[in-house]
Amino acid sequence: MALPEPPTDPDLLASRWDLSPLVDGDEAAGVDALLSRADASATRFKDLHEGQVAQLTAAGLTGAMQALAEIHELIHRVSIYAELRMAADTADPTSGALHQSVNERTTALETQLQFFDLEWTQIEDETAERLLIEAGAGLEQCAYHLRTVRKKRPYLLSGPEERILSETRMAGQQAWTRLFMEEEAALEVELEGERVSFTVAYNQWSDPDRERRIAAVDAAIVAMAPEGRTRAYIYNTLLNDRAIEDRLRGYPSWLSSRNLENQIEDSSVAALVEAVQARNDIPHRWYAIKARLLGLERLSTYDFSAPVYADETTIAYADARDVVLDAYQNFSPEAGRIARSFFDGPWIDAPVRVNKASGAFCESGGPHVNPYVMLNYGGRRTDVLTMAHELGHGLHDVLSMPRGVFHQQAPLTVAETASTFGESLVIDSLLEQASDDRQRLSLLAEALHGSIATIFTQVAFNRFEHEAHNRRRSEGELTAEQFDGILRDEFVRLHGGDADEVPGFERFWSVVPHFFLWPGYVYAYAFGQLLSLSVYARYKEIGPAFVPRYLEMLSAGGSRTPEDLGRIVEIDLSDPEFWSSGLELVDAQLRAVEELAARIQKP
Repeated sequence: MALPEPPTDPDLLASRWDLSPLVDGDEAAGVDALLSRADASATRFKDLHEGQVAQLTAAGLTGAMQALAEIHELIHRVSIYAELRMAADTADPTSGALHQSVNERTTALETQLQFFDLEWTQIEDETAERLLIEAGAGLEQCAYHLRTVRKKRPYLLSGPEERILSETRMAGQQAWTRLFMEEEAALEVELEGERVSFTVAYNQWSDPDRERRIAAVDAAIVAMAPEGRTRAYIYNTLLNDRAIEDRLRGYPSWLSSRNLENQIEDSSVAALVEAVQARNDIPHRWYAIKARLLGLERLSTYDFSAPVYADETTIAYADARDVVLDAYQNFSPEAGRIARSFFDGPWIDAPVRVNKASGAFCESGGPHVNPYVMLNYGGRRTDVLTMAHELGHGLHDVLSMPRGVFHQQAPLTVAETASTFGESLVIDSLLEQASDDRQRLSLLAEALHGSIATIFTQVAFNRFEHEAHNRRRSEGELTAEQFDGILRDEFVRLHGGDADEVPGFERFWSVVPHFFLWPGYVYAYAFGQLLSLSVYARYKEIGPAFVPRYLEMLSAGGSRTPEDLGRIVEIDLSDPEFWSSGLELVDAQLRAVEELAARIQKP
């Protein structure tokens, strides 16, 4: 069977981003100019304020934060430029060198500015709160940030110690994550007589043809095996780096620092994990239904991503764009206008290319530059949903841009809401257009698959991380085979003996970027999916009157607690039953699939 032809769709090939707005149109020269401006401003800021933060008046604090915001925005723009340029071509040595240079220079800048947070956290609580109240509207774009920073006080070190950690991070954690990125992007798979990127093979895991799925999974297993020892060493080093910093700062667990960033208690995350694992009956029931729909006695690793009905149709990029934009436009003209702007401007990089980073993401350009979206569009329906997902992030970023650099980004626990909400809009739109039960079942099954992958699989990944971090701390360096065993155990627990695990697939941990680049991130997907399902259920219940509340929540960015953001859309995140009620919505998705499948398969 021949491999898919390289993309020839002109609309797809033309979808390339232009990164120059991040650096004022001057590319590499712009990087140097912006960093020079930031360096001069940081030097002035340090000379003026170091050792004096406790003496600031409300007006002085307002002026200091305005100056600090300008510096941080310059740092952000340059950092994102380097990150996105490298993501577009990880094998380009010029981009790699620029990425390293930018990391070194921005780390030096951030080190210069560390004193401010350290001194701010040492001010007495009553004094700090009085300053924030007196400043009023002058600190509107950073007051919540300043209050949040103070929560880190128990875990901050002295000024010299913080500087040492920052400066050594370049030769430690950041160097190892860059090595992983280059290794992962360069990974090639020998598939049907040709060498293709891992992304191409991964896309084939959802092919309707089971023989092609088997070929793609088996080829990926072969490709993942040889560098297992290298990636295990990289991962061990990153695990140890995290353990050292946690010990020095006094964090009670490997996940505590991530939870603090996400503004959620360790106990709340534990409750989420426990609630999800208690409902593993949901994926187990789904695997049984899916096996019947695929005509199999049992599912295996080869089948988890398979569509329940074969659909050989390749969706042109322009058609996918129209489907997604129509869904956003019908929900809200404002949301539709913002989503369309990504296609009208140079804000999306969509084609699959050799050495392009895998996956998809949306990256904020800061308060004054449009966000950027990266796709690896392959023409499948899942690619259409991925487009909707990333444009949801883009909508969130654009609406929150007026909040400024300190408040634009929502905490991770809320950040996935807009993206999964966008997917739900597109799925509902497609369901309305479905011509028969078979099409409706295919769409409902796809939505259910997404919920299970986002909630149950990501919690399994969280448990993998939990075991890996804790065992690295208690046992020392782990082998690739030991990491394999941890992930295998989590897969068995997730699948509950209702599916067959293909030997060798447990090496998948070695190509999951989140484990290496953003430890502890993955549970936020489960949190966000359950929150998004609840928000979408409120929209379906209330109708168009709900839209302004939803857009208000997105516009708030990270200027409020997750609980306060939830209240805008009448969701109570502090309710101990929230997780259970969210999982009931997934159960309802499953019941709809069960009923439709029974009707279709009835003799």
